[in-house]
Amino acid sequence: MIECKDGSIYTGIAVDVAARYLAHVSGVGARYTRSHPPQKLLIVIEYPNRSSASKVEYAIKQLTASEKRLYIAKSPTSV
Repeated sequence: MIECKDGSIYTGIAVDVAARYLAHVSGVGARYTRSHPPQKLLIVIEYPNRSSASKVEYAIKQLTASEKRLYIAKSPTSV
């Protein structure tokens, strides 16, 4: 999850997190991060396969920003 400069939180999945974050920062990542520039990487969570990562991504995207911040605070894998 990435915190954007406007305080919003972007959630996505990637095989190479560092490369994907760099793409977001340089303006060639997701459409959302082109209009909401990234400020910092908040958390990286590894999953055994893309299917399980996609299911968790979907669930997290259903949360409000404050619920996402609580999720991050409770997670031992925060950046």
